[in-house]
Amino acid sequence: MFKAIFTNSFGILVSRILGFLRDLLTASALGANIYSDIFFIAFKLPNLFRRIFAEGAFTQVFIPAFARSSHKGVFSANIFVIFLSIILLITLLVNILPALATQAIAIGFDEKTIELAAPFVAINFWYLPLIFAVTFLSTLLQYKHHFATSAFSTALLNISLILALYFAQDKSQAEIVYYLSWGVVIGGILQLAVHILAIYKLGFIKLLYGGFKYVRVKSYIIKKDTRKFRQQFFPAMWGNSTAQVSAFLDTFLASFLVTGSISYLYYANRIFQLPLALFAIATSIALFPRVARYIKNKDEEKALAFLEKAFWFLTFLLTASTIGGFILSQEITWLLFERGAFTVQDTANTTAVLQMYMIGLLPFGLQKLFLLWLYSKEMQMRAAKIATFSLAAYILFALSLIAPMGVSGLALASTVSGFVSFSLTIRAFGVKKFFDILLNKKAIYLVIASVLLSILLLIFKDFIGAYI
Repeated sequence: MFKAIFTNSFGILVSRILGFLRDLLTASALGANIYSDIFFIAFKLPNLFRRIFAEGAFTQVFIPAFARSSHKGVFSANIFVIFLSIILLITLLVNILPALATQAIAIGFDEKTIELAAPFVAINFWYLPLIFAVTFLSTLLQYKHHFATSAFSTALLNISLILALYFAQDKSQAEIVYYLSWGVVIGGILQLAVHILAIYKLGFIKLLYGGFKYVRVKSYIIKKDTRKFRQQFFPAMWGNSTAQVSAFLDTFLASFLVTGSISYLYYANRIFQLPLALFAIATSIALFPRVARYIKNKDEEKALAFLEKAFWFLTFLLTASTIGGFILSQEITWLLFERGAFTVQDTANTTAVLQMYMIGLLPFGLQKLFLLWLYSKEMQMRAAKIATFSLAAYILFALSLIAPMGVSGLALASTVSGFVSFSLTIRAFGVKKFFDILLNKKAIYLVIASVLLSILLLIFKDFIGAYI
């Protein structure tokens, strides 16, 4: 388990380091203004659909369905064709009506800004079908316990965007956004290429070739598998989409605030996402196949034992990240972004948003762990209901906090929704089982370590402050 976690974490770390370099260069080139807002809007829309349709829900439903199917090649080909057809249709509609798609996610933009942003939204959206194909192949690799290719492949997207910024030196800000948009598409092509190579090396090509060859004539034999997949997928999709819909609403509401607000959310969320991806997502990806297998074999005791190990591993790391990220938020933002067009005021505004996000790191991260239990036990509908309550909490608090707190109020609303979602997930998992895990001598060590870390970081903060 820990070897797989390390592989995922290291791959994500490499990708995120390159991602931060990309963001550093983007902040220096564009700052936090109308053009940075336009690019983040253009890139956010396909990413929203990717995260809702292509990633978490697809993997969590496809792996058990693929394992159960007696006709794996035909089943895989059938699911791929259905999903890719829908995604290509959405992509074509966005390219035909880019202004409408832009207005849907940033309704606060005026007509001139929407006109500026629309062409970039159309270009960026071609990343969606590419990354769905990547996700499909990645899921097959996970079935074979191969995690490295997917973990490291995001680095190719970041390299592509870094090169786009390099070639866009001395260009106008509008031209920089144009280069970045095509960099996104090229990055998607590179990610797909390395996944095809990995699939070939693991011997999946023959299975997929046979599946696509006979998918039309043999589709009747996988009707039951396909129907069950469909029944489980839509609740799983909604259950996984809360954070993404909240991010969409963040951008929607931030478009009504002062220029740069969308960028403050983006930069702060990028920092917040590092420990979330590095620890929580990496752990859940590595753990899911094992937990699902134990649950399928009715060996709940072993599944709980693995879950408990992962819980304490994750809790220590996320607690340290929360304390460090909150106390050193200003220093982190200054170090990463304050140069070029990114001003001192931009740092202050991004810091305020980051602190509100960091409060929610622990519940967001741990919830991903316990959701695996629900999906392994095919409780997709329960997870969907939890997501609905969480989203409702976000909307309520976002509308309440946006006036008194501005853009940082949106981040705080997201954090509150994370606590709501986590508490409801624990209730579904079993409060007694959760406290059996929690009531452990490791909890005492966690409290002591947290206090000591807070004291050390406060001292360290004062030391850094003297030199900034």
